[in-house]
Amino acid sequence: MTVALAQEWHLSLLGAWRLQRGNTTMAVACREQRLIACVGLLGCRRRSFLSGLLWPRSSETQAAGNLRTSVWCISHSFPHLLHSTADVLELDESVSVDVRALQRHVAMLREQPGIQIPETYLDHLSRAELLPGWYDDWVIFEQERLRQLRLGALELMARQYLAGNEPGRAVIAALSAVSIEPLRESAHLLLVQAHLAAGNRAAAVRAYSMFASRLDAELGVQPSHQLTELVSAFHPR
Repeated sequence: MTVALAQEWHLSLLGAWRLQRGNTTMAVACREQRLIACVGLLGCRRRSFLSGLLWPRSSETQAAGNLRTSVWCISHSFPHLLHSTADVLELDESVSVDVRALQRHVAMLREQPGIQIPETYLDHLSRAELLPGWYDDWVIFEQERLRQLRLGALELMARQYLAGNEPGRAVIAALSAVSIEPLRESAHLLLVQAHLAAGNRAAAVRAYSMFASRLDAELGVQPSHQLTELVSAFHPR
């Protein structure tokens, strides 16, 4: 029975923080949310590390006390969510975390290039923003790390779609990457290649021109020779 109950916990950190038990969304205080999110993202960590990370402006004694209080509240309100010892904390191994699931899917995509990609996965990757509105230093670091993971996965998908002669899907994957990072040239390169593969030269030129204008306006530089050459035959210089 205990195992069955523990398996019902699901922690969502993408889009918005949410803790569910079965179909029930739990009300969790902000301080406990931060601790649960931290161990959900970072995994098993020493208590001293977590207290310093979560309460950097408090004294060591105060931070340790805050951590103990938070652990007590979580353990009593949400049994079998945390696994704790005198030295370390982590989520129970049965708790599902959406970020970890995303990381596993991206790893599978890299390890199995020919794997069938669900149509919904492109949209999920493009929208999978980590804890929007959270500005703790450790959260910002994790947000950027996940952002780079998503960008790499979307570009990989675009290349795989191009190799599989699916330019329409390649366009969508590249556009998703561009929407996350508008100045990322590797994503724009794939977007232009995908438009050309689909026979849409006008769309390729438009994508190139918009990127070149923005790059010049914001950074004062021009697109690479490789990207420029793709449209040089039908784009006025």
